[in-house]
Amino acid sequence: MNSSQLAKKPLLSCVVLLALAAPLSAKPLFKAGTALPPPADTLEAAAAPTPISLDLMKQITKRLSADDFEGRAPSTATEPKVLDYIVSQFKAAGLQPGNKGQWLQDVPTVEIEGKNQSPLTITGSKTPLSFSFGDQWVGASYRVTPKTKLKDSPLVFVGYGVVAPELGWNDYAGVDMKGKTAVILVNDPDYATDGEQGLFKGRRMTYYGRWTYKFEEAARQGAAGAIIVHDTFPAAYGWNVVNSSWTGAQYYVQTKNDAMDQTQVNAWVQKDVAEKILAAAGKDLATLTRAAQTKGFKPVPLNLKANVSFDNAIRKSTSHNVVGILPGKNRPDEYVLYSAHWDHLGRCTPDKTGDDICNGAVDNADGVAALTALAKANVQAGPAARSQVFLAVTLEESGLLGSEYYAQKPIYPLAKTVGGVNMDALAPGGRVRDYAMTGGDKSDLTDMFRTALKTRSLVEASENDPEKGGYYRSDHFSMAKRGVPMFAIDRGIDLVVGGKAVGQAANDDYTTNRYHQPSDEYSESWDWSGIQQDVELYYSLGRELADGSTWPNWRAGDEFRAVRDKSCAGEGGC
Repeated sequence: MNSSQLAKKPLLSCVVLLALAAPLSAKPLFKAGTALPPPADTLEAAAAPTPISLDLMKQITKRLSADDFEGRAPSTATEPKVLDYIVSQFKAAGLQPGNKGQWLQDVPTVEIEGKNQSPLTITGSKTPLSFSFGDQWVGASYRVTPKTKLKDSPLVFVGYGVVAPELGWNDYAGVDMKGKTAVILVNDPDYATDGEQGLFKGRRMTYYGRWTYKFEEAARQGAAGAIIVHDTFPAAYGWNVVNSSWTGAQYYVQTKNDAMDQTQVNAWVQKDVAEKILAAAGKDLATLTRAAQTKGFKPVPLNLKANVSFDNAIRKSTSHNVVGILPGKNRPDEYVLYSAHWDHLGRCTPDKTGDDICNGAVDNADGVAALTALAKANVQAGPAARSQVFLAVTLEESGLLGSEYYAQKPIYPLAKTVGGVNMDALAPGGRVRDYAMTGGDKSDLTDMFRTALKTRSLVEASENDPEKGGYYRSDHFSMAKRGVPMFAIDRGIDLVVGGKAVGQAANDDYTTNRYHQPSDEYSESWDWSGIQQDVELYYSLGRELADGSTWPNWRAGDEFRAVRDKSCAGEGGC
């Protein structure tokens, strides 16, 4: 579970971080907790036989979260030992090497840390404006270059910075952004709407509301710079989180062109800074914000210029994904993908006892344990019609980089990848009566999910805090944005034994006392019945995809529908 895709390091309290994204990201946390709930009702637990090995999951979780693995930080001296262990478990489960006869996929990354940041200065008005780094503006460059210098770049207010052809929406209509800097609002145009009505699903955030999208789109438009206006309510996190996330090292997948197709600078400014900039241009931020929420909005040149510079300390390294495969018996060139991230934070801020190892037992040693148990169960059941790929990815905590690299350089074509299941941080606790589909009703996978719940006499719960965009903050998103539908499921808080109050208390306890802390450790006292319930559901859903012949697609109007349709229309696709 990555603390933030704004923050790619362990930062602040998890409650705040979960409001974020991968450097401003974080996934919503668990719906059931750690050791607080009593064991699940034994009759219900025994109601349906399961092929999932609980002993195997316990063994792997305990080993991966042991102190001698030092918190599983990627690209450190302990990574080979972690990889050797995962490979040994994949072999024992009966998988075959999944990367052309090899178990590992190299993931080349680059770390860029800004140094000696200048003030952000704005010229073109009667009095130049100057804003200090950290408390008024923060930012970085995606480009692998020792020096960043944005000089006299014309500012253009582009509303929410959205280009959504399927919705008839283009905030960049009629403007050439080459050499210019986009000033962009956070979230998407109808974020203030109660419920999920509206082009952009109302209160539920879409990908267009994510800060990552806004920087990507600015680059596609040819902009030299991009500045997001921070506002606490639509962002769902305070400036302190933005500051912490963007004042340290940033991590990216290496590219052949050293990311020179990206903007020179991606930045954030405080809302009052944006108000001052707009006022210097003779504009009012509140008025322009209201205009930007209306279809047909056109970008507004501000007749001001932005200037900023900083140095970049650069370090390149390589981590690894682990890939195993169970070939299909009827359609081996069609693939179902199972994923979980193996990395965690390594050594971190010591607790009161001096413990500085963030073991990541829940986040995400038990996810890798579930991944391996699913592999073993499928091997024991015999090959499915389609091939099943089991992917333990790296660098999730640094911004989903392992899954992002796989999606950029897929070993198995994404056009032939039917869908899949992602597992991230399975909470110890009792069995529940309810589950939620993260992201809401986005694809045909929801129909399968609802059928599976009905079969188990379970209830569909609403996703907590849909405005925080949790769907876009875990490894399934790297595949989803390239058209591959992935299950991302949250266990509910309505415990069979204890009900919602006990479930919520356990959830809050983990969030406050263990998430991204040394205390996220394995315990022999864990109640595994909720995790087993999760993995039983994953097995059923994954096996249905693997034995089926359908190709799930995104709902009409979903932001990922067009890329899936294009993929399926290609030669040999879908």
